[in-house]
Amino acid sequence: MKDYSGLMVFAEQREGRAHPVSYELLGKGREMADKLGVELSSVLLGNQMEEEARELIYYGADKVFLYDNPVFEDFDLLNYKHNITRLVEEVKPEVFLFGATHLGRSLAPRIAVALGTGLTADCTGLDMSEDGGLIQIRPAFSGNILAHIRTKTRPQVATVRYKVMPSMLRDEHRKGEIIKKDVEIVPSLLTILKKEKLGEKSITEAELIVSGGRGLKKAEDFSLLADLAELLGGAVGSSRPPVDDGWISREHQVGFSGNTVKPKVYIACGISGSPQHLAGMRGADVIVSINSDPSAPIFKMADYGIVGDLYEVIPKLIDRIKGESS
Repeated sequence: MKDYSGLMVFAEQREGRAHPVSYELLGKGREMADKLGVELSSVLLGNQMEEEARELIYYGADKVFLYDNPVFEDFDLLNYKHNITRLVEEVKPEVFLFGATHLGRSLAPRIAVALGTGLTADCTGLDMSEDGGLIQIRPAFSGNILAHIRTKTRPQVATVRYKVMPSMLRDEHRKGEIIKKDVEIVPSLLTILKKEKLGEKSITEAELIVSGGRGLKKAEDFSLLADLAELLGGAVGSSRPPVDDGWISREHQVGFSGNTVKPKVYIACGISGSPQHLAGMRGADVIVSINSDPSAPIFKMADYGIVGDLYEVIPKLIDRIKGESS
């Protein structure tokens, strides 16, 4: 245990730009590192990424370990895992944080296994105990409780949800060190034949979300919400019941057991407002609720409430928007 010190953040990048979750993790990491009086480092893999490495220093890192090679331009799980594992074995950080993105959720457990250490997934909070141990906070039992977890092995590895922690303000006057590391390339089983951008917006990135819940009568009715979301340039979300019923995939789920979102506008359609769902979208700037039940809990949080049948209200909204845009 005594050989391990400091905190490390995996800086995820997509198409040459650091993912915003990296800055959120650096913000929390900076807070904990200052509390413990230790160093905060980050590891970045990519191609021609020195400018992005400097940004990580502006957002809180003391050191950035940079693996700059064309092999890292796209996510190659084997080469990412191999080089990061070597770095962690060399640097020995006490805490290693990943974003709970699709990439982070794929990479972190493999690195944890390679290091022979534990992993707490999908954390919504982090804290430090009096003896300096990491307390990892995550929903458990379908979001009905918050578990506080400590890892006995080192490093303590955790994935943390996007948009649950604030990042630091960018400071160009911050000083730090960029350390370029030698790359070891291992034979990969992955061959990228073609790259295409997904047409569907991620709810974690969207500035407007139209979500459906138990008020929907069948899976096909999500197309009604998709029509409204497309008109408004947003994404489609869901409460947990439609996901559990297989009506829509889990990446659309908003709530403690799904995704935490912070859009500018959140339109809840036929969602009563369970505590688990409200916890995932309470950070929205403006909340609009459409529900036929005037006593639905979500109305207490909504900025605007429409008491009515979503099958009547949404088509009228769509017609109104189309009329104003024509």
